Amino acid sequence: MSFPCDSEPREKVMEIPFSPPDVGEEEIREVADTLRSGWITTGPKTKLLEKEIAGAIGVGSTDDGTPRCVALNSQTACAEMALRTVGIGPGDEVIVPAYTYTASASVVCHVGATLKIVDVQKDSLEMDYDAVANAITDKTKAIIPVDLGGVPCDYDRIYSIVENAKGEFRPASPIQEALGRIAVMADTAHAFGAEWHGKMIGNVADFSSFSFHAVKNFTTGEGGCLTWRPVPGVSSDDIYHHLQLLSLHGQSKDAFNKNRPGSWEYDVVAPLYKCNMTDIAASIGLAQFRRYPGMLIRRREIIARYDAAFRPLGVKTLPHFAPDYVSSGHLYITRVFDKAGKPVDDGVRREIILRLADAGVSANVHYKPLPMLTAYRNLGFDVKDYPNAYAHFENEITLPLHTRLTDEMVDYVINKYTKIIRETLG
Repeated sequence: MSFPCDSEPREKVMEIPFSPPDVGEEEIREVADTLRSGWITTGPKTKLLEKEIAGAIGVGSTDDGTPRCVALNSQTACAEMALRTVGIGPGDEVIVPAYTYTASASVVCHVGATLKIVDVQKDSLEMDYDAVANAITDKTKAIIPVDLGGVPCDYDRIYSIVENAKGEFRPASPIQEALGRIAVMADTAHAFGAEWHGKMIGNVADFSSFSFHAVKNFTTGEGGCLTWRPVPGVSSDDIYHHLQLLSLHGQSKDAFNKNRPGSWEYDVVAPLYKCNMTDIAASIGLAQFRRYPGMLIRRREIIARYDAAFRPLGVKTLPHFAPDYVSSGHLYITRVFDKAGKPVDDGVRREIILRLADAGVSANVHYKPLPMLTAYRNLGFDVKDYPNAYAHFENEITLPLHTRLTDEMVDYVINKYTKIIRETLG
């Protein structure tokens, strides 16, 4: 008896997850050490992680010269606490690009300020800087540029815009008075380890909010970090202690210091918020910090191999490396065009993503423009007013880019994406 068989052998399907966390025995040992220590909430490891990050970025030097930043439980918390520290609230306006994740904009709503959304550029995911300049009024207190995918924005252009708008700036808090202009409060969720003109991101914008979420290059499971540049006439110690109050109920002592023998007494100076990082999370971060330089090198290797394979196909890829910046390599964003050089439509994009899924490759889309989301439509925004953002979205596909990819996996993604693009577009 014989059985029919395929004329060609079936190729083995390799499962390629989109963005799993890269954690291993070093992180496990550090967490175990924390659990055994008897101190698992905000304490010595959180403070050490803050010191390591601030030292690497070169920010937040205190009155005694100690590098300083604040680790919290998310990038969203960092961005919101930054807005509150600068004194932004009802009656103020904040400018945000249309092409980003909701966290860039939701924090503006959290503090009661008015959200102003601008389109991105036709040939770039950076905000349209002319549109930013035109959106500024005497109510504008901050601009939130987004280092999408880990690629830094044009901060020279952004600072030029806020300097040119000084004449109509109306400060409403001591820090705003000290800055004397609109604050640059970057969403650097993707950009930990990136550089702009030789300076680390986190030391470029006035305030920078990093994400350490599980899908990010550098993770603490959940978490984030807020860094800031010196504000003339304002003590970095004062900024740090204000952020501590904001993130710990307005309590005058954190739990670690309150639990020292004989140090039980504390005050609550205002009914504030609760978004501190725990030592369990920080211990993951400390292990990640030691490994991170090698992780960035691996991301750069994968990006180089992807670019060499996909750019000859006419696939447009996010430029991660250029003479004036170095990306953190967080997302491998591609845009797909037909043989005539026209962008494919949403239906073709969806077909390609489904075919990748059938081949075991998990792809994603970054991002739906904010005005397409119900929350922002309900605020009166219409994606028709953001044609560049929609055009970028319609044919965008994000491929797996992470440090758990082996060379074999990278080859598999390259082969599958190349084959599917050629078969789909002819």
